[in-house]
Amino acid sequence: MNYDLHCHSTASDGMLTPTEVVQRAVEKGVDVLALTDHDTINGLAEAKQAAQDLPITLISGVEISIVWQDKNIHLSALNFDETNENLVNLLENQTALREQRAIQIAEKLAKAGIQNAYEGAKNLAEGEITRAHYARFLVEIGAVKSIEKAFKKYLGQGKSAYVKPMWCTMEEAIDTIHQAGGVINVAHPLRYKLTARWVRRLITAFKEAGGDGIEVSGCGQSRDQRQLLARWAEEFELYASVGSDFHYPTQWLDFGKDLILPSNCKPIWTLWES
Repeated sequence: MNYDLHCHSTASDGMLTPTEVVQRAVEKGVDVLALTDHDTINGLAEAKQAAQDLPITLISGVEISIVWQDKNIHLSALNFDETNENLVNLLENQTALREQRAIQIAEKLAKAGIQNAYEGAKNLAEGEITRAHYARFLVEIGAVKSIEKAFKKYLGQGKSAYVKPMWCTMEEAIDTIHQAGGVINVAHPLRYKLTARWVRRLITAFKEAGGDGIEVSGCGQSRDQRQLLARWAEEFELYASVGSDFHYPTQWLDFGKDLILPSNCKPIWTLWES
């Protein structure tokens, strides 16, 4: 069975609709898929409808933004009851915080000489407005040549249009997902620009707060990176997840691409398939 438990659609900052996400995952040989849009489950109904007539199992997912030690961290939640009242309330609050942040980013871009950025980003967003939509807008108007340069010049931490996030806490996210009957991982642990010591602190705090797993296998990893994450999962007695973090097709990133778990890992899906 091929699993891909981390991807995004136009419900957040992905480039494909939920239907197109499911269709492409099938084309790439994925058997079990989780759509994990940022702080929203608004794409799940469409994705489920698309999956009904295709040879794929779709499970509920969402990538929850948290603030931990003044750092922006993502937790990937899986296989929960999406109608759970506590979960719905948490995501509604996250949506309000995201909208507030989007407005503040536009205000900062205006001070930097870029007008109508909110409207431009909103035109590119079918769902919630994220920094990725601002980056695409900046490319579209010729302010920068690439999405990467948009973050380096304007949107990244410490840059002129950066707005500090005010997301929920790690404990709130973990408790809410567990109340909804789901499981939760630290998403892409090596992509936060943290030292190995800080990543270990993050995983320690996550384990102590009752977290379930970490993403061990992702696209574009080196063998050493994957083995390191597998060792940490084993050391901290956490389950291991896999995910492409798909937003749009690229040469090095696509559904199910190289998502293999080392043999010493306990797959996260055994928690709901046993």
